[in-house]
Amino acid sequence: MAKDKTHINLVFVGHVDHGKSTTVGRLLFDSGNIDEQQMRKLKEKAEELGKGGFEFAFVMDNLKEERERGVTIDLAHKRFDTPKYYLTIIDAPGHRDFIKNMITGASQADAGVLVVAANDGVMAQTKEHVFLSRTLGVNQLIVAINKMDMKDYSQAVFDKIKSDVSTLLKTVGYNPAEIQFVPLASLPGDNVFKKTQKMAWYAGPTLYEAIDNLKEPEKPTQLPLRLPIQDVYNITGIGVVPVGRVETGVVKIGDKVIAMPGREGKGVPGEVKSIEMHHEQMQSAEPGDNIGFNVRGFGKKDIARGDVIGPADNPPTVATEFTAQIVVLNHPSVMTVGYTPVFHIHTAQVACQITAIKKKLNPATGEVLQENPDFIKNGDAAIVTIKPIQPLVIEKQKDIPQMSRFAIRDSGQTVAAGMCTDLVKK
Repeated sequence: MAKDKTHINLVFVGHVDHGKSTTVGRLLFDSGNIDEQQMRKLKEKAEELGKGGFEFAFVMDNLKEERERGVTIDLAHKRFDTPKYYLTIIDAPGHRDFIKNMITGASQADAGVLVVAANDGVMAQTKEHVFLSRTLGVNQLIVAINKMDMKDYSQAVFDKIKSDVSTLLKTVGYNPAEIQFVPLASLPGDNVFKKTQKMAWYAGPTLYEAIDNLKEPEKPTQLPLRLPIQDVYNITGIGVVPVGRVETGVVKIGDKVIAMPGREGKGVPGEVKSIEMHHEQMQSAEPGDNIGFNVRGFGKKDIARGDVIGPADNPPTVATEFTAQIVVLNHPSVMTVGYTPVFHIHTAQVACQITAIKKKLNPATGEVLQENPDFIKNGDAAIVTIKPIQPLVIEKQKDIPQMSRFAIRDSGQTVAAGMCTDLVKK
């Protein structure tokens, strides 16, 4: 059996009209991941709605409402392959509701494509997305400078935007020297999948090749085991079988583990008896593996979704209070002290109260704008103190970044996103 290709979650970000969805559609179509028939249907639909030329965008914008507005609202997931990787594309809208699933669960992005239109250059939203990508742990970026056809495929325009974007990337801690900049024109299809003849001055990769050039994400096997539970099944003849995805570390048969917080909040100890992935028995599992496993010592009522498995001698951290850096994305009014929304952190959903707003930050640079503000609103970044209403496992960004990120949701919307920077251990 050929070695399975490495999987990468790739998020497309950038300003609302800079052509993200068209780029993704073009990439999937030209690389043979969408067939002619699907494409023809989308083209007809586009023309019928008076949006000829939007057909590539429609590949991702599957929702009727979005088609009518011609704007991406939700995240769409599409799989495609390069020689080295198989990728799940997360198409992030250019709007405030940008982050829906990006922080929680399987859609944590390993790498991002920042789309910047040649005719507009760096916009306020471009800055925000770069800052967000950094806050949310997107460690590798490709910068796609799109709509080169609108600037006569000019090298001077490309160089200018490359320089502007490089300056921006540096402010949040990306190293422009490690980033691939690709000029393209997604609507005509130049340099997305097919090399173009129209930019003889450019010798670098197409977007497709640039994606294949990404570095393999490092598997955090050196970190302590953290395995958030997604579901718990009771299987006749086997017993209790929790299911979840290994975030960090390695789990092996025979390991002494503990589930935190567990029903009593004190943790449930046990020993791993068996591990299964895709109906095959395994001796061990590593980050990214979705597994079912059986633990001697776990009863049906002891554990539930949102509990986290770790080594008995290095249990997952239960926090009575934590400090976080957050970005307010989509709140209907303002967030104040006392606000108690639901936090989605790994597989847990726990109501938490904001007990202090310590600092308001500039969302593009992270610099402090105000100490102890009365409230924060859309577009603000802030440092806040948070108290979970019931026991919650969370880790500090600097210790186990994979377990530090969360989304804040309220009445069906993602209102904010952030990461834990400090905590008080239970």
